[in-house]
Amino acid sequence: MLHLWSAGRSDSFCDVTTTNRKKLTDNLAAVRERIAAACGRVKRRPQEVRLVAVTKSASLAAIKELVSLGQEDLAESRVQQLTQRAEELAAWRAKLESPLPPERWHMVGQLQRNKVKACIAVAQTIHSVDSLRLAEEISLRAQRDNRQLDLLLEVNCSEESQKSGVAVGAAVHLAEQVSTLKAIRLVGLMTMAPLVANAEQARFTFVRLRELFEEAQHEKIGGRNFDQLSMGMSNDFEVAIEEGATIVRIGTALFQ
Repeated sequence: MLHLWSAGRSDSFCDVTTTNRKKLTDNLAAVRERIAAACGRVKRRPQEVRLVAVTKSASLAAIKELVSLGQEDLAESRVQQLTQRAEELAAWRAKLESPLPPERWHMVGQLQRNKVKACIAVAQTIHSVDSLRLAEEISLRAQRDNRQLDLLLEVNCSEESQKSGVAVGAAVHLAEQVSTLKAIRLVGLMTMAPLVANAEQARFTFVRLRELFEEAQHEKIGGRNFDQLSMGMSNDFEVAIEEGATIVRIGTALFQ
């Protein structure tokens, strides 16, 4: 295994082979090209879509390399791994000669109330709020820590029993309640589509979330901050973009 040295930095800690480094570079470029192509089909600008790299299945070396390539938004689905990854990257970043822009951490997995304190110490955005009690706990902890956090409501648009998320019929009402809490900004909605062989089969979930989003906007819930739709993963993000996604959460397409 080769130890790679990035230009202008004394120690990149990116212990990846030349082959793997090229693969990461190519994967990132390919995902960005696919985002641009999907935007082009519906006359949107690629800058309207934020790529969030889901790092749960990636090695630390691969994550460092991706950050070195300019990827700033990272996500985890478990609080313990979120805090561990953040600490490891902070230690790595402290040893760089030339500083990189700080990464922005997103929590995208199911969040338990007893883990909120640890989560908000790291994450700037939480995508998976699905109850008023959870939102209230986040608000309380954020006030104590003098933090301001961005939240998205997770909606179970596929209506699958094994998925978390607020029911479609209750989503707008919950959004209205959450938007009144202190120390948080309700910035949008999130959903997870069903696992299907053809991405077109997932389109209905994205359409449904967009309709709820538009309804909430019509009711002026969240005000100007309410402008984000987090939907679409590696197997269906292009369809999600066509239906209005502003955030796509990509893991497999980047790291495999």
